[in-house]
Amino acid sequence: MGTYAVTGAASGMGQAVVQKLTAEGHRVIGVDIRQADVVADLSDAAGRALAVREVLDLAGGRLDGAVMAAGLGPVPVPERFPTIAAVNYLGVVELLEGWREALAAGGGAKVVVFGSNSTTTTPAVPEAPVRALLKKDTAKAVRSLRFLGGRAAPFVYASSKIAVSRWVRRTAVGPDWAGAGIRMNVIAPGAILTPLLQRQLDTPSEAKAIHSFPVPTGGFGKPEHIADWVHMMLSDSAEFLCGSVVVVDGGSEAYFRPDAWPRTVPLRQMVGYVRRFKGFKPAARVADAPAAAVAPAPQ
Repeated sequence: MGTYAVTGAASGMGQAVVQKLTAEGHRVIGVDIRQADVVADLSDAAGRALAVREVLDLAGGRLDGAVMAAGLGPVPVPERFPTIAAVNYLGVVELLEGWREALAAGGGAKVVVFGSNSTTTTPAVPEAPVRALLKKDTAKAVRSLRFLGGRAAPFVYASSKIAVSRWVRRTAVGPDWAGAGIRMNVIAPGAILTPLLQRQLDTPSEAKAIHSFPVPTGGFGKPEHIADWVHMMLSDSAEFLCGSVVVVDGGSEAYFRPDAWPRTVPLRQMVGYVRRFKGFKPAARVADAPAAAVAPAPQ
């Protein structure tokens, strides 16, 4: 059985993932701000460092996978914006950077990062906060949206999820990740009935907007649905899945942007495309490694 780190393990989709993995006999090291094996505040640099250190200690320096489910929603309170940006971006990136060697040691480890369908269904998200987050400058990211006041909440949230999704796509294909046998991907849920969504539904001003949001399949998803997808993305079936964003949102993204993707490479990007094409260096495949070095995946 494998050893997996799961952030946001105490509730919602993270908890559903923990339950599914532990039911199969896997060892799960849960990280959350409460009721977890590792109690840490991921909005704080010291808390993130503690989470890295304690998970590595508990795992003995070897992880078969990680699920980054911790996250904060778009709360319309400006004082909370720095916390949202820090948890949703730095709480993923800094932990995974700290765990990379342990994941590489796992021999075929899988990583699932929780994004959001807000990355494509929230219109007019500025590039400035996304660029700032990719440089780990959460203060600048929030500052770039301060002119919107409390109305910036959906943009703070969406920009944090756009940034973390881009980080995954940029990083997952590199020699230190794909080349080290690690498969890292993003799952982008839509409206899932978690405690976070329930709190929004219990607020009349927010509930009306949530219920009016287009979901072609109707209703809300369940945490168990997402846990099933995560389980697959942690399994051997995901060996050829790398740097992908899997949208599970009842069709909302497709409803809004049916023609946005896939698209061909535009002419203005051809120079960069050709440069990357020629600069590619194949990595050794984990499948070519001795069988004993490859950890068992969820079945």
